[in-house]
Amino acid sequence: MATATMTSKGQITVPKEVRDDLNLVAGSKVMFVKLSGGQYRLIARTGRIQDLAGMLYDPDRPALTIEEINNAIAEGGAESGLRGMAN
Repeated sequence: MATATMTSKGQITVPKEVRDDLNLVAGSKVMFVKLSGGQYRLIARTGRIQDLAGMLYDPDRPALTIEEINNAIAEGGAESGLRGMAN
């Protein structure tokens, strides 16, 4: 298992094995996606959008109805104060 140590400046060096597996080179971008349970997934931004399909799927969570999804979107917009939205 590859490990890395964070410096006092919050930086880490991605181990060579991981860089090779993710096709990371100097200047590559990575995303940190927060999952349930306080875990994160590191996603290399070297692939295609299709590579992200299904990454947030949680088989233990029941599917939401369209009404529940719409309500969640409305609540999220209200909580954010609709920042950045043009009137």
